[in-house]
Amino acid sequence: MTIELRQGERLDDLQRNGYKIIQDPGRFCFGMDAVLLSGFAQVRAGEDVLDMGTGTGIIPILLQGKAEGRHFTGLEIQPESAQMAGRSVKLNGLENEIDIVEGDIKEAVRIFGTASFDVVTCNPPYMVWKSGLANPDMAKAVARHEICCTLEDVVREASKVLRDRGRFYMVHRPFRLAEIIRALSGWKLEPKRMKLVYPYADREPNMVLIEALKGGRPGMKVEKPLIVYQEKGVYTDEIYDIYGY
Repeated sequence: MTIELRQGERLDDLQRNGYKIIQDPGRFCFGMDAVLLSGFAQVRAGEDVLDMGTGTGIIPILLQGKAEGRHFTGLEIQPESAQMAGRSVKLNGLENEIDIVEGDIKEAVRIFGTASFDVVTCNPPYMVWKSGLANPDMAKAVARHEICCTLEDVVREASKVLRDRGRFYMVHRPFRLAEIIRALSGWKLEPKRMKLVYPYADREPNMVLIEALKGGRPGMKVEKPLIVYQEKGVYTDEIYDIYGY
């Protein structure tokens, strides 16, 4: 299927199943964190998946390409991003597998109902609002700062829409790890797996991937770290595997 791109948009090849995605660099383009989250999340056959704050739909599209879930849903508050995500779903012929819903993460349980999903993923805004420099472009600011939702909002709504023993997957920044674990435990999402992501082997980690189980017992496995670059401009083999090259 061909689709007409609008002003400022581009079409990117996802290197998986021939899938492509529509993006607008003037608004916001997905980053490595979204790809790593899609590689970290585990979706089993027959499961229903919700991606909260889906942006242009990158995570549902990547997950559908690698997993055997029954159905994938992306929730996005910004109308322009939700509309782009919907067109990407249509472009890839995935209308029966993926739904894009325009709505607020804070209203997820009202929109979908309690215990509606087996898996929830989220690549949320990392920065507390008014901490650091906010991007003057509102679309980018919303993606990076907690303007429309907070960490607490994300965890609360994930817990409510998950079925018992459902799994929550999130990518975030290590400097908020203590806060993340407190929030998860407070909403009965027990952290079960954690992987730290390092840009280079001799640098500090700049991302953390977390899996939490609703109603799980205490006990978390810290997996071996993920190193992004062997050297400048050269990914490690694990990154190439995740990207599907």
